[in-house]
Amino acid sequence: MRARLTLASSVAGAVIVALDGTVLTVAQPTLQRDLGAGFAQAQWTSTGYLVAVAGLLVFGGRLGDRYGHRLLFGLGMLGFGAASAAIGLAPGIGWVIALRVAQGVCGALLQPATLGMLRTAYPPDRLRTPLAVRTAAIGLAAAAGPLLGGALVTGWGWRSVFFLNVAPSVFFGVLALTGVRGEKSLPRPAPGLDLPGALLLAVALGSLVHGLVGLPGSGWTAGGGAALAVAVAAGAGFVRHERRAGDPLVPAALVGAPSIGAALGVLVAASAALHGALFTCIYLLQDTFGLDPFESAVRSLPLAVLMVAAAALCPLLLRRQGARRVTVGAMGALAAGIPLLAAAGSTLVLCTGFALVGAGFGTVMVAATQVVVRRAPAASAGVAGGLQQTALNVGPVLGVAAAATLTGAGGLRLPLPVLAGAAALGAVAALLLPGRERAGRTPVTHRGGEGAHLTGSVRDHGC
Repeated sequence: MRARLTLASSVAGAVIVALDGTVLTVAQPTLQRDLGAGFAQAQWTSTGYLVAVAGLLVFGGRLGDRYGHRLLFGLGMLGFGAASAAIGLAPGIGWVIALRVAQGVCGALLQPATLGMLRTAYPPDRLRTPLAVRTAAIGLAAAAGPLLGGALVTGWGWRSVFFLNVAPSVFFGVLALTGVRGEKSLPRPAPGLDLPGALLLAVALGSLVHGLVGLPGSGWTAGGGAALAVAVAAGAGFVRHERRAGDPLVPAALVGAPSIGAALGVLVAASAALHGALFTCIYLLQDTFGLDPFESAVRSLPLAVLMVAAAALCPLLLRRQGARRVTVGAMGALAAGIPLLAAAGSTLVLCTGFALVGAGFGTVMVAATQVVVRRAPAASAGVAGGLQQTALNVGPVLGVAAAATLTGAGGLRLPLPVLAGAAALGAVAALLLPGRERAGRTPVTHRGGEGAHLTGSVRDHGC
């Protein structure tokens, strides 16, 4: 029963974050008009959140490893709900931007915890199904978000989309915190926080996201290029610091695990290819082929349907074929589907493209995530969750920035082959993932090694 409650909380946290992003996209134009904001200010309601969450996800995971994932999840959910309510009451665009940054900080606390809780609540060989449920729920939220957001904005205005998060955030946040008092820590020393490493990584990732978001508009010589230069410098400083730190932010057991690194690379490639392709496809469908938003949404429904179906089927495929074969095949489907999205004149071909993209991405989400979470030592489950969430935050920004830059250089049809190539490179990286494991075997190593088991029960970490 406790494991099921943990799964419900994990799904709720992931869905709230997914819904928040999709409904805001629909509400942004109305928000901009009502508050008299400029386009750049409205864009910062998204950019501010992305910079904050990307920069702090790994540190949020580390806090969960040290103080308990349930505690961080509860605090993050309550903070996320409070920020949502405050945005709904905000008097001006400056308040909205500041509160979105605060919401990003809270998102960085709760998102790694949604995976850390699952890692400690389920044995490694039973993680496939909970991760599939979580991924399917995210797919449903992504599909329902634009429709729900459109209905709320049309009927009650843009503020209503932020009030949507408040009740479930408070409910699951309070529920998580009620069990913190009796939770027990893992039977190993608590990890250090490595504040210098956390600061360097936050600057590197935050600057990277800021630079990628601004690159299509500002170019390499203005703000976008400067932010990327800061990201490179801070990233180099972070690597140098981690090599010398006695208790690094990202433990050696994660850095030295080829399968985890490959899985993270696959997630970046898949999410970049998907979101870059969708960004391009929206303009193709509406500007080039003259479809209205509703017609475009109808044609994209196969993506959501196949994403949910693929997530549900993936645990069976993983048991029979292993992560390597499943992920290579899924990345191949994603790469094959993206070029078909340019054929908007043929509804059948277009829907086939969306179906392949949805099936590929849904499968990759489950397969690659289970490698990251399952192979990470239980004591570093939060950091592993933070790395997984970072990959899924950086990938879309990278894909959209590439699509926008390529569109400006060669038109709307140029980005899709390039993005398909990125998915193909992800398939090559997937060759480093583990193959099918023999029945009854789970990856067990000594403490701190790749795939180390949780040595206690679910009560050991309060999840």
